[in-house]
Amino acid sequence: MSSVRTRSGPGAVVLVAALALGATGCVPVDEPGAAPTSDGGTAAEMLAELTVASAGSMRGYSRSRFPHWRNTGKNCDVRDTVLKRDGEDIKLSGCNVVGGRWTSVYDGRVLTDPSDVDVDHMVPLANAWRSGADEWTDAKRGDFANDTEQPQLFAVSQNSNRAKGDQDPSQWKPANRSYWCRYAESWVAVKHHWQLTVTSAERGALADMLEGCTWASKP
Repeated sequence: MSSVRTRSGPGAVVLVAALALGATGCVPVDEPGAAPTSDGGTAAEMLAELTVASAGSMRGYSRSRFPHWRNTGKNCDVRDTVLKRDGEDIKLSGCNVVGGRWTSVYDGRVLTDPSDVDVDHMVPLANAWRSGADEWTDAKRGDFANDTEQPQLFAVSQNSNRAKGDQDPSQWKPANRSYWCRYAESWVAVKHHWQLTVTSAERGALADMLEGCTWASKP
């Protein structure tokens, strides 16, 4: 079932644009390197371009409508791809990840058993459904669920992934506050690339999280 979607008013765009020009805070000490690259401009610019709408209905939703994980080899899939990318000292059986070391960016927990690691969708599947993906084909939803090009898939602890659920940044933020800049930038980049909507509360939370990020206002 599709929802009614309306674009944000000019005032809201000016507010976020002002954020892009005036953000002068410091990046937290533990913030990872440079912000992920995107073809859509800075995080503040992309946030200003997102369509604001109320959350759509969950009618018809099922995780099976977002087919994942896609095969990437004889005994491996996209999950293995993310585990290899995000881990250290990776051990393989063929191309299947069977060992390694992962530091969960959401809560700082160090994990050494791949079965204890969840691969999280930055923008959860249910959230995507409520913000426009309900109108996609299953094939496109599969592309979204297996997207390794955008900052959409991350290896994290099971506890943090379960706590996050399908909540947006107005409802849940990582316990690791030093990751908030990267978290907000990644969330915005994914929604912008896939042309998904945001709620007004979601947009406000993202603007707040980006406000102290020096790279959020720089090319």
